[in-house]
Amino acid sequence: MGRNIVVLTDVMLITCIVQRGRAEKVVKAAQEAGAQGATIHFARGMGIQERLGILGITIDAEKEVVKIVVSTEQADRIFEKIYLAVHLEKPGRGFMYMTRLEKVATYVPPEVVAQLTTPPLNELETMML
Repeated sequence: MGRNIVVLTDVMLITCIVQRGRAEKVVKAAQEAGAQGATIHFARGMGIQERLGILGITIDAEKEVVKIVVSTEQADRIFEKIYLAVHLEKPGRGFMYMTRLEKVATYVPPEVVAQLTTPPLNELETMML
C-alpha cells in the first residue's frame, strides 16, 4: 500500500500571546467557536514594560503563546471569539495575529478525504437523483 500525503491549503494560523495563566481561556474560547485544538508554549516578553509603565500598568514578562490552526472559513469567527474572551481591547492583556498557511500536512481520516475530493454535484445532477 502506497503512502500519500494529504495536504490542506485553505488554512490559517491564529497566534495569541497572553499573560501566563490565561492560555486555557484562549483555548476554551477557540474550541467553543469551532477550533479542534491548540498548542501552548511558554515565552518571555522583552521591552514592553518600559512603554506601558507610563500608563501605570505592570506587565509580567512571562507569557503563554497559543497557536491554533483553523480553516479559512472559521478563522474570523474564532479570532473574534478569542479577542472578546480574553479582553484584548484592554492594555497589557495580550496580542493576537493571523497568518495564512501555504500548506499543512497531518492525518486526515479517509472519510473526510473522500468528502473533500469528491466533486460536488451540480443542480441538474441533484435534481435527477
